[in-house]
Amino acid sequence: MASDRLYFRQLLAGRDWAVGDPIATQMRNFAYLIGDRETGDCVVVDPAYAAGDLVEIAEADGMRLSGVLATHHHPDHVGGTMLGFTLSGVKELLEKVDVAVHVNAEELPWVANVTGIAPSELTGHAHGDKVAVGGFEIELLHTPGHTPGSQCFLFENRLIAGDTLFVDGCGRTDFPGGNSDDMFRSLRSLAALQGNPVVYPGHWYSEEPSAELSKIVEKNYVMRPKTLDEWQMFMPG
Repeated sequence: MASDRLYFRQLLAGRDWAVGDPIATQMRNFAYLIGDRETGDCVVVDPAYAAGDLVEIAEADGMRLSGVLATHHHPDHVGGTMLGFTLSGVKELLEKVDVAVHVNAEELPWVANVTGIAPSELTGHAHGDKVAVGGFEIELLHTPGHTPGSQCFLFENRLIAGDTLFVDGCGRTDFPGGNSDDMFRSLRSLAALQGNPVVYPGHWYSEEPSAELSKIVEKNYVMRPKTLDEWQMFMPG
């Protein structure tokens, strides 16, 4: 399939959408638009803050939103209320467009609780499920550790890694539902992916906004431990 058929945008909170929002600017979240230019179908990954802006960006590019992919339940990725603060996100987006919201099945109750979206309005998935966007398929990879149902999205030799894997470091495991040993296992599973995909993280916490997986495996300190015992000594808790 011709690469120019793939519609793909990496968008930075506070710069490309939610412009002027101080929390969005501070948090440096990435959202992603993935679509098929031939059919016009498009999905958005992790719409938070001024999520309606992301719908408008897609529409300005001639695309129509057909779904939401959520990496995990934290409000800076899907909106909602947690730890005493509230952000807009998927719930407000659904007021503009009626689309499916794809979450990992283990994350579904967490997303529902945080966002206030009824569980029946969320679509739960297992590891390895695929979501079609026009002529493309996005594979959903369950990568627990940061949260119980964190998931990454693999398509066209790109990996949207949410808060599981950053270019430098990985997501925290000390929030509710986090598990350090699960994070180790998820990182090793990502390190073993074939094809050397380009990794697109959930936040811009590094010099570069993305990097090839091989470079991350070589340079990212969280990829150094090769056994669970090494990980537990390296990353206690």
